[in-house]
Amino acid sequence: MKTNITTSGLPPASRSTHWHQAIADTYFPLDLIFRDSDNFNGNLTSWFFGDVSLSRLTAAPTMYRRLPRHLVAERDEQFLVTVPARSEVRFSQCGKEVRCNPGGFILERSDEPYEFSHTEDTDLWVVKMSSEKLAGRIRAPDRFCSLQFDASSGAGGLFADMLHLLPNRFDTMTPEARTTVGQQLIDLLVLSLQADERTLTSANSSVREAHLTRIESFVRQALHDRELDPETVAAACGISTRYLHELFRDTNQTLGQWIRDQRLAACREDLADRTSRQTIAEIAYHWGFSDQAQFSRAFRNHYGLSPTEFRSCHR
Repeated sequence: MKTNITTSGLPPASRSTHWHQAIADTYFPLDLIFRDSDNFNGNLTSWFFGDVSLSRLTAAPTMYRRLPRHLVAERDEQFLVTVPARSEVRFSQCGKEVRCNPGGFILERSDEPYEFSHTEDTDLWVVKMSSEKLAGRIRAPDRFCSLQFDASSGAGGLFADMLHLLPNRFDTMTPEARTTVGQQLIDLLVLSLQADERTLTSANSSVREAHLTRIESFVRQALHDRELDPETVAAACGISTRYLHELFRDTNQTLGQWIRDQRLAACREDLADRTSRQTIAEIAYHWGFSDQAQFSRAFRNHYGLSPTEFRSCHR
């Protein structure tokens, strides 16, 4: 699906209300402050790739404020990835401020108040995804909301390049292809985050974060191993099992719980894939579950639906 919202042709007095609603419908509710509300112009086009949306926003100078009252009715946390193509943007959240220019990108989380602004006419690419989607691929993504990342080279550059290319290919894609592309966008985003050395030092001590990142990488590659246990993980990462458990105490989750959640997230992705011909049992066994009944109970407890119900909803 593709949508386009514009203030072009609207009476000046109604543009503010129209743009407020456009932003709320596309992202989530925000308060807007316009430099010149009577002469404001904005255009917002969105493309949907499964559960991931890509939008291009062009607008006159504006401040966007996410306030505590906006959070009351919100249930699902979302992340926005903003890639400015024209002019600097400013973002502050949780007491931290970052300025981002073309050639970079930033992350914004919906479950904390923030301010986002641009003092010149802007042209932005914005990717919206659920926290669950992103957290299923990288631990504690909220720790990256105070940093500017590179969108000019490496994985970040490829991520930004895809944003420019996808709209021209959108109409020729099947719904299944669009869903797959949405997943690939998240994968590229995660690669670009992991490639930045600050990923290791954005919380706690650099040594502990380096170990956690190494553990995370190993576990994701070994999820299919039903014998995966703390001893195997510790040995592969060159630390003691005791230290491994100590590291995970800082995350408010045991290693076993985290591995289970990663397996459930991987199964969820496969169940949502309309092109997959695997049975539910085959998906569960592939991602390391040894008992289908146990998997079904864990999946229902985590997502509120049985695997069969979830797959039916996506087909």
